[in-house]
Amino acid sequence: MDTNSIDECLKKLSTSPFRSKFHLKTKDVMYVKTKGMETIESHAYDFITKRLASKDIPNDGKQTPMRNHPVFIAQHATATCCRGCLNKWWKIPKNRELTEDEIDFVVELIMAYIKKEMEDENN
Repeated sequence: MDTNSIDECLKKLSTSPFRSKFHLKTKDVMYVKTKGMETIESHAYDFITKRLASKDIPNDGKQTPMRNHPVFIAQHATATCCRGCLNKWWKIPKNRELTEDEIDFVVELIMAYIKKEMEDENN
């Protein structure tokens, strides 16, 4: 996905009352500032690969906590928290492993959301 597509995705998400209620809290912002964006992106890849990418997820819909890490908040804000949301919002089918391109899209969307939240925090 190119940047325009990611921007369009974020704009689409902002029209959802549920998705738009998620924001990074002060402790999340401080965590991002302390760890740096490169580390946060590494965490995003790790979480997506371990919690979302496999074909069979026994706890699908419940695998992503609602707090305690900026990536988790971003996943809920970007509808990348479970395979059901990936299917509904981004037309990524369930019941098969995510492709590398799909994982990259999910992480790119998560990171774009976090960057936007960090910019909003600084304004």
